Amino acid sequence: MTNGHGRSCVRRLRTSPEVLDRGLPALVAALQECCGSSALRAHREARGWSRPEAVTRLATLAKEDGKAPFRGTRELLRTWEDLGAKPRERAAKLLCTLYDAFPGDLGLGDPVPGGDQLVEPPARQPQPAAAQARLSELTAVAAILVADAMMKLGRLAEAQRWYGTARLAADDAGNPELRARVRVQTAMLPYYYGPLPAATQLTREARLLSRGRPGATAVFAVAAEARSLARLGDRDNATTAIRLAQDLFEHCQSAPQDDAWAFPERRLWLYLSGAHTALGQTSQARHAQQQALALYPQGHTGIDPALLRLEEAMCLVIDHSPTEALQLAVHAYSEVPEPHRTAILDARARDVIAILPDRLQTGRPARQLQEMLALPTGQG
Repeated sequence: MTNGHGRSCVRRLRTSPEVLDRGLPALVAALQECCGSSALRAHREARGWSRPEAVTRLATLAKEDGKAPFRGTRELLRTWEDLGAKPRERAAKLLCTLYDAFPGDLGLGDPVPGGDQLVEPPARQPQPAAAQARLSELTAVAAILVADAMMKLGRLAEAQRWYGTARLAADDAGNPELRARVRVQTAMLPYYYGPLPAATQLTREARLLSRGRPGATAVFAVAAEARSLARLGDRDNATTAIRLAQDLFEHCQSAPQDDAWAFPERRLWLYLSGAHTALGQTSQARHAQQQALALYPQGHTGIDPALLRLEEAMCLVIDHSPTEALQLAVHAYSEVPEPHRTAILDARARDVIAILPDRLQTGRPARQLQEMLALPTGQG
């Protein structure tokens, strides 16, 4: 089977409100109907993965199960997707794991007779509609919390899989706010570790699902989209998103600051700091940093204040004070207790080094920061 259309169809369908409202299964079905894609190809494209990326993910799964390595290539994947070739039993199981699907869902038929059978999990068994929706909601919430923890620990492959689980469960639940929240939480992974366009896509989907309704998730989505757009250099749309985030927040009912699903004012200023810093708007960025830091308890040494100070250091680099910037970055990083020196903090500290003039990237202060970053996570 060959694909009759192209990437433009994939992009269009991935951002279509009609498809977006009905979740990933609807997108898979739409790709098959529009482009004549095989089920296997549609499942990959619905997730926005290239063939090389899918092959890399399959290899990672194979490595984790402790058996023989996966030696497939992008061309082999193409023969499965477009030419109707059937993968061997183990490859088929890896594909089912990767796409959280059964062989029939992927057009692979039943498992090979005599081989290990895929045991259907209870969550896949028919349930009353209300019970199934509630089960999916609980699964999504639990998965997103685990995914966030994995990301903060720097276990990115595990985080990616848990985010994928959360997204599938949220889409199955059908709750628009939960679906939006899962997407904007998931966007933090590509925002800090790449690729940035994936972060922008996820935050845009979250904004569309929120439909601009005032609420914590809507503010979170727009603020996250603003800083992603800013880092991509999309100045006009980033500026529009910044204004919209502030407007939505003004009309948003306040929630307890310690509510895990809230988006308090200090978080808004943190995201606006990231957006203004990326746009090179140092005066606005410093204002956002000061507003945010004033809302944290005195002496608070968690990751968010450190991220704000690292962005302050970036502003100093932009304003041609690189030596002072490095001093601030080293101080901000060293003040964070060792257990909280997560991979996210490391990634942002490396961003400070990356924008330094070449002559300073190898100087003593930069080397000091790089040596701190080279230590295993949680040590310093």
